[in-house]
Amino acid sequence: MRYTDRYLSDLARVRQAVPGLEGLDRCRVLITGAGGLIGSALVDFLLSLDLDIQVYAAGRSVERLAARFRHWADHPGLCLQAYDATRPFESPVAFDYLIHAASPAAPAAYGAAPVETMLANFHGLDQILRFARDTKARRVLYVSSSEVYGRKEGSGPYREEDYGFVDLLDPRSCYPVAKRATETLCAAYGKEYGVDAVIVRPGHIYGPTATACDGRVSSAFPREVLAGRDIVMKSPGTQLRSYCYVLDCASALVTVLLAGASGHAYNISNKDSVVTIRQMAEAFAQAAGRQVRFADPTAAEAAVFNPMDCSALDAAALEALGWRGLFDLGQGVAATLDAM
Repeated sequence: MRYTDRYLSDLARVRQAVPGLEGLDRCRVLITGAGGLIGSALVDFLLSLDLDIQVYAAGRSVERLAARFRHWADHPGLCLQAYDATRPFESPVAFDYLIHAASPAAPAAYGAAPVETMLANFHGLDQILRFARDTKARRVLYVSSSEVYGRKEGSGPYREEDYGFVDLLDPRSCYPVAKRATETLCAAYGKEYGVDAVIVRPGHIYGPTATACDGRVSSAFPREVLAGRDIVMKSPGTQLRSYCYVLDCASALVTVLLAGASGHAYNISNKDSVVTIRQMAEAFAQAAGRQVRFADPTAAEAAVFNPMDCSALDAAALEALGWRGLFDLGQGVAATLDAM
């Protein structure tokens, strides 16, 4: 992605959506998965603040992190750190806040490596919670997923207490089951060890911070149209999704970090961007002067489709903390294409 004038001004714009930002002054914040879609936008957001803050961006490759955050190379608050979710976590730094955003997030990974998907999620968070307990960190923020809800009857948006069916014997369930288990792990560490943890459940996040290997359709759509190609959909695209522009997501994470109730989970959803997959594809195609076409999926593609026909989320609990989404679908699409 490019640090365009628009992207930088949007970073300044989303600050107004977060109450109490001064609570981060003179803090040390660890972000795992800092090279990913959500984690990298969060690093950008925190470094753009006019605060005395140390941001420790942790990922699998320090070299890739350095390339990703080249804009902030001279920022005194940026620290890069190697991180592997499958190994014990160690650091000489005592962090005030730990934000765990590291997770396999591409559907292709769920199909090819379901064991590693489950272990990276559960083991990775266990190590972060253990470190927070031992160093007496103020709080852990865990980035979960809307897939924890499974399939439920009815078509209304999911509230935080609405849990539906997940097929435990389907290997594709490695991701939602791992996310469910790790949320319970947060609650267990809170009860047994007094670790202060909060959880966010993002809907379908999109934006220019998506990596080149991100296979989710909302990341693939802008890549296709920017390459001058039509969007080819492998389903009718009638599934309803809560889409949220990545900088709105970043401001939501910080809101929950600072103001969320310990042990609670919060949906991240922009009520102005609840649309079908097809509508999302059409928005990107129209913005770039391309078309949407349809084709049959391969068996491998169909096997890793999200089974939820409706994953719209109710974000009333998040909004009650003072947060609001600033980018509707049209604005988010335009901002994504600009910075990509």
